[in-house]
Amino acid sequence: MQHSVDCLVRVLESYRGRDKVIRTLCYGSQLVGGILSRKAAADASSHNLGKSLMLFSAQLSHCRTVLRLFDDLSMLAYSTTYGFGAKEKDGLVRWISVLTNVADQLYYPCEHVAWAADAHLVRVKSDRWWLVSTLLWGTSLLLGILRSLRVLMLLKRELRKCDKDGSSHSQIHRQMRAELLSILGCMTDLSNAIHWMPQGFLWSGRFPPWLVGLMGTISSFVGLIQMKAGDCDQ
Repeated sequence: MQHSVDCLVRVLESYRGRDKVIRTLCYGSQLVGGILSRKAAADASSHNLGKSLMLFSAQLSHCRTVLRLFDDLSMLAYSTTYGFGAKEKDGLVRWISVLTNVADQLYYPCEHVAWAADAHLVRVKSDRWWLVSTLLWGTSLLLGILRSLRVLMLLKRELRKCDKDGSSHSQIHRQMRAELLSILGCMTDLSNAIHWMPQGFLWSGRFPPWLVGLMGTISSFVGLIQMKAGDCDQ
């Protein structure tokens, strides 16, 4: 029990870990709240609890938006360090990664303007800025899926060449599982991004709140698993 508490404290002490936990709570609350809110009015207590969880989820989402006001410099530092991906062996992976970094870099200022418009700090309509930020987020997710598919293809080629009993064989399998997890996380987030697009685009606006919460919860757990795997590698 004490070990679990210590692990949670260590996660919450880091910005990245805290964001992952808040994100999981945000979508988890929306999932449970959406399910409870669907119950008949006869079950008033469950319905009210569902509404409270939905409000809690909205506040956590707003919290994450405010915290992202300070992410531009860290994203810029990462993009600058990566540059044009000279260390990447595959040219397609390199350029997909560069385009992903561009989309991610542009996402933050667009979201900041949308937030500032909603807060009445600037006199512009927030709708178009939320739309642009959602488009950039969706583009980044789609590029992430394409990158992982390309990496999987390259790993399969390496897998055919290496010894089945060697350490490299198991390492490649771990990398492949990591890429599959990444695809799952990106696909669930992309489904939500499309839902938040304007009416008439694929399934935009058709997800009930509980389904948005389910997709977000899945991607959040994927993010927690990836963070844990990254910490273990370090």
